[in-house]
Amino acid sequence: MKPYQTIQLEITNSIGTLWLNRPEVHNAFNKLMLEEIIDCIETMNFSKDIICLIIRGRDKSFCAGVDLNWMRDVAKNSYEINYEESLNLSKCFYTIYTCRKPTIAIVHGVSLGGANGILAACDMAYCSDDATFSLSEVKIGIVPACISPYVIKRVGEFGMRDLMLTGKRIKGKEAEQYKLVNKSLPTDELEAYVQSVIEHLKTSGPEAMSQCKNLIFEVANKLSLEEAYEYTAKMIAEIRASAEGQEGMAAFLEKRKPNWVKPS
Repeated sequence: MKPYQTIQLEITNSIGTLWLNRPEVHNAFNKLMLEEIIDCIETMNFSKDIICLIIRGRDKSFCAGVDLNWMRDVAKNSYEINYEESLNLSKCFYTIYTCRKPTIAIVHGVSLGGANGILAACDMAYCSDDATFSLSEVKIGIVPACISPYVIKRVGEFGMRDLMLTGKRIKGKEAEQYKLVNKSLPTDELEAYVQSVIEHLKTSGPEAMSQCKNLIFEVANKLSLEEAYEYTAKMIAEIRASAEGQEGMAAFLEKRKPNWVKPS
């Protein structure tokens, strides 16, 4: 894996952890960090060494959103340059959302502005009770445009009207109530809970999880009910006949663990 300047990728026991690593600015992202996140995920998408990917922040915070110094400098450029930079931001969230591996965001400290696009694009998000969230873009006269498709998917339209128009700050339990995160836990219980989720993922077929993510993407974003009628039938027929599908069904009938489950 290539060295990065603003992120770090660690792989332990088949679990990849992508660390946002600009702690001096609470891991606020700039152009380079966005490019490195995209590159990292695209590189490991087909890696057989990683079952799932965790995204978290170094030191005191998950992420303070966009680096305002970078945004200020970009704002001085032409519309065309601003547009290209914004496309890169959208690409980052889309790359996370379409990652072939299950993705988990673990949030502590603050998750401000665009940081909520990172966590919302993940399959699952968990936080500590004392974590602070805010869709604060309106407070500086802009809008949470590029993150909106993913945050609205998580929270729903009227919950996001509340959070986006007020820009108010909420804590972990309230973020759970809004469904911005799947679950908020006391700090001393968070790691154990995430580990229990990972243990479930480890017993699932790696290719089946990738196909399941693709199934959800197509049904949720592209297909009408009539189109899904045929698409889903074709998918299950193909998966049943696949090597992983055959092994999984055989293991169940023979009352043994499938070959992708490593001995503990």
